[in-house]
Amino acid sequence: MLADRDSLLRRLHELRSEHRDLDTVISRMELSLLDQLQLQRLKKRKLKLKDEIAWLESRLLPDIIA
Repeated sequence: MLADRDSLLRRLHELRSEHRDLDTVISRMELSLLDQLQLQRLKKRKLKLKDEIAWLESRLLPDIIA
């Protein structure tokens, strides 16, 4: 179980890093207005990463019985 948690934490770190990198790239591309199709693809990738990050974070939270 601990190995699974470590694996999820590593993956979460990788996804957050990629998400931050995409944010930087998208910001720069929006200023230049060069390739709108590529910009749209990057934004979709960023949203997909956000969803995967949220899913991983929910997996890492312990179940709380109310």
